[in-house]
Amino acid sequence: MSTGTGAGTGTAVGRPAAGGHGRTPGTVVTVTPNPSLDRTYEIAGLARGAVLRADADRVDPGGKGVNVSRALAAAGLATVAVLPLGGPEGALLARLLERRGIEVAGVPVRESTRVNISLAEPDGSLTKINAPGPEISPEEAEALLEAAGERAAGAGAVAEAGRGADAEAGHGADAEAGHGGAAESGSGAGTGRAGRGPAAGASWIVCSGSLPRGLAPAWYAGLVARAHRQGVRIALDTSGPALSAALRERPDVVKPNAHELAEAVGRPLATVGDAVKAAEDLRGAGAGTVLASLGATGQLLVDATGTYFGSAAPVPVRSDVGAGDASLAGFLGAGGAGPQALASAVAHGLAAVQLPGSEMPCPADLRPGEVTVTAEPPLDHPLGRPLSRPLSDSANGAV
Repeated sequence: MSTGTGAGTGTAVGRPAAGGHGRTPGTVVTVTPNPSLDRTYEIAGLARGAVLRADADRVDPGGKGVNVSRALAAAGLATVAVLPLGGPEGALLARLLERRGIEVAGVPVRESTRVNISLAEPDGSLTKINAPGPEISPEEAEALLEAAGERAAGAGAVAEAGRGADAEAGHGADAEAGHGGAAESGSGAGTGRAGRGPAAGASWIVCSGSLPRGLAPAWYAGLVARAHRQGVRIALDTSGPALSAALRERPDVVKPNAHELAEAVGRPLATVGDAVKAAEDLRGAGAGTVLASLGATGQLLVDATGTYFGSAAPVPVRSDVGAGDASLAGFLGAGGAGPQALASAVAHGLAAVQLPGSEMPCPADLRPGEVTVTAEPPLDHPLGRPLSRPLSDSANGAV
């Protein structure tokens, strides 16, 4: 890894293929302990104490793991969403997911699923109001763990049969391109986009988002341990004590943003080099791979093979809700390892910020040719600031 300064060009390791994914993963089971209905209002400007009229509004299924499932389904990949569902809000959430072709493994809970509000302004400013969500009882918490394990095992069994059928037919599922109705409007309409059937075993469980009231910080750690006993890899996207506890069980991938990465190592991060060192520290604490979102600067991948940095030219931001979740889906959908998966993650995040609300990108939204990945990150570049020029993949030749 270079120790040079500034943006630099580095050693390029290529761009994602124009078609999107590399290796197709097996079924991805997502676990979202605190899902939501996300209502987004697009407004001309935010003024405290005033009556505001929305130019547009939409309702999307919400929660970080839910968003990962939505992005995978939009790409035609198999996914199962495990989540607690309560009240009419939970019922609507399940319907919205099913309309997108996502299998829902809902665990009934006593209290209602939360509703989150986002106010989006034309300049990209986003004001969010996140509800606390239901309090989960010990019995409901255990039911969630059991549902995740059962779905991971069940998806693997279904997929094994699917592999045999695919071998006989000589083909797999094709990715769905283009948009259907991506959200349910305030009137209740919406068609969604369907995913495809499983193409391989249940290779990943994604544990994602905050923990609701009633779940101890060690809850994710228990899920990681159970998954590894089943031989299933874990991708973890959480923060604070929940992340610290789970690292002891050695999750295969952790996906912090810059703020969460700084919190995890207990020190401020000012440059890409600081983020690289923090990611290395997380690996030392138990993470197999660290995929870190660095906002407008780019994304960072640190694993056993080395350090990689992915970036693209800045684009107009319509909404950044769920962009990190789309990135994780892109990473897993491209095999969940290496620079090509990082390039897919960057392409998915780049597409997501240009869409309304928490809409997830489909293959037609992706611009993989705009993404560059290098094995020589710009170590001295300030975090939060886009590169002044894209990293060139012509310096030493793309591979």
